[in-house]
Amino acid sequence: QLHLVESGGGLVQPGGSLRLSCAAPGVTLNWHSIGWFRQAPGKEREGIGCISKGGSNTYYTTSMEGRFTISRDNAKMTAYLQMNDLKPEDTAAYYCAAVDMNTCPLEARWYDYWGQGTQVTVSS
Repeated sequence: QLHLVESGGGLVQPGGSLRLSCAAPGVTLNWHSIGWFRQAPGKEREGIGCISKGGSNTYYTTSMEGRFTISRDNAKMTAYLQMNDLKPEDTAAYYCAAVDMNTCPLEARWYDYWGQGTQVTVSS
């Protein structure tokens, strides 16, 4: 059982950057692929991208490519979502999820463990 915790959200001005972190305190994430998702009020959850266990493969939803970068530091047992040039429409709750798979699925249905989310608000 993994208890995922996201951190790093907050209020940022348009054009700004944030880096979100995903960890499972006391437990290694190294055996799991990690996905990042977001959900804005009144909208469906959407996938951002994912990173494989060893970090050698990353995949992004087409609309998320370019401004979002997923990485992981297995020594720190943490995964990251770097978000640049943020826009008001990026305002959402951001979630990380984990699955014990060698591949890195983009679809939420494959993931077994989810964090509680961290809020990102982009506003001037």
